[in-house]
Amino acid sequence: MIATELATHVMAAVQQGTLAAPEPKGINTQGIVKFFASNIAPILLAVLGVIFIGRASRGEISKVLTSSAIAIVGLAFIAGAATLFFVGDYIIGLIFN
Repeated sequence: MIATELATHVMAAVQQGTLAAPEPKGINTQGIVKFFASNIAPILLAVLGVIFIGRASRGEISKVLTSSAIAIVGLAFIAGAATLFFVGDYIIGLIFN
């Protein structure tokens, strides 16, 4: 009888513990994007600048211009993706509100 009551109490405590568990949180994608935009992107741009300056000092102007054009096109793609993200968010807000 004591073992049965003890098992009942243990099972009740386990069920209450699992039911009282907090809801899982989602990934903070806004924070991740903000971190990359404020910390990682400037460092990468600085590295590109150092590479371009190093190449230009050695007289490789054509390679510098090609690399600069590629970097500018890459930044344009990133800006386009960010723009599409905000446009998509705006369209979703229009549809579901």
